[in-house]
Amino acid sequence: MFCIEATHVEAIGRITPGCLGLYSDACEAALKQILTSVRKHSSTAVAMQLAHAGRKASSARPWDGGQLIPVSEGGWQTVAPSALPHKEGEAAPLALDAAGLKRIRDAFVDCAKRAVRLGIDAIELHGAHGYLLHQFLSPISNRRTDEYGGSLQNRMRFPLEVYDAVRAVFPHDKPVGMRVSSTDWVEGGWDLAQTIEFANALKARGIDWIDASSGGVSPLQKIALGPGYQVQFAEAIKRETGLPTIAVGLITEAKQAEEIVASGKADMVAIARGMLYDPRWGWHAAAEVGGEVEAPPQYWRSQPSTQKALFGKTTFGAR
Repeated sequence: MFCIEATHVEAIGRITPGCLGLYSDACEAALKQILTSVRKHSSTAVAMQLAHAGRKASSARPWDGGQLIPVSEGGWQTVAPSALPHKEGEAAPLALDAAGLKRIRDAFVDCAKRAVRLGIDAIELHGAHGYLLHQFLSPISNRRTDEYGGSLQNRMRFPLEVYDAVRAVFPHDKPVGMRVSSTDWVEGGWDLAQTIEFANALKARGIDWIDASSGGVSPLQKIALGPGYQVQFAEAIKRETGLPTIAVGLITEAKQAEEIVASGKADMVAIARGMLYDPRWGWHAAAEVGGEVEAPPQYWRSQPSTQKALFGKTTFGAR
């Protein structure tokens, strides 16, 4: 499965001015051309991650510094559960009122409907990395005193409403999952125990998987980095809820990914940076662990003769 990540549901929900959106007819038409081209060459399932950046929107591209762009310099007014900036010294977001919550909930629905028209095979809601749905979940960013803030049940309310609304309009035979930050890595913030409660609430609603990431809601986070450092979260959520999970985070090698799945720590592994670095990561993984992949016939003879991977139904050498 190939996942188109961080597809934003409204223009002010984009992380940067260069980020993908699916909030207009023009966006839909442009993406349709790309998907039509892809479908000519690949039978891979295509998923889409629906997102809203909340107070982390209006930012410069990472290679341009990644900092909040002021309105005076071409940025835009951001929104969030509470009028609290992500970083000290940044302009505060606007706290969402009832009309704003409805607008964004409806935007997720409209985006999901566009995804249906495009033939998208699965949806993943982005509830991680300090973006809007995560902002509602975390007590660090959610200081509301209404029914959307305070208790865990209240903080879960809006993300669950968004899930329910999207699930209602996406075909019942196609899956919907959610990416979560399993911990904020900040004392007093969102943590694994709350994540498991949230996952159980989603399970009761029929969620198809939990994609277990972490962090992103506060610059004060202290993350213990290392190969596969987030696999523990996918394993715990799977164990405590019985839900299928996706493991992510510094998983770069084929045998490392294979061990995670084969040992039952997670049901799937998502590769992002590794595949950006090596667009043929999947082919090379197949060669290493004895898998089989489909490839255009032009590539059948490109495999080094020392490798044993199968492309199509025969080895490269046999072609």
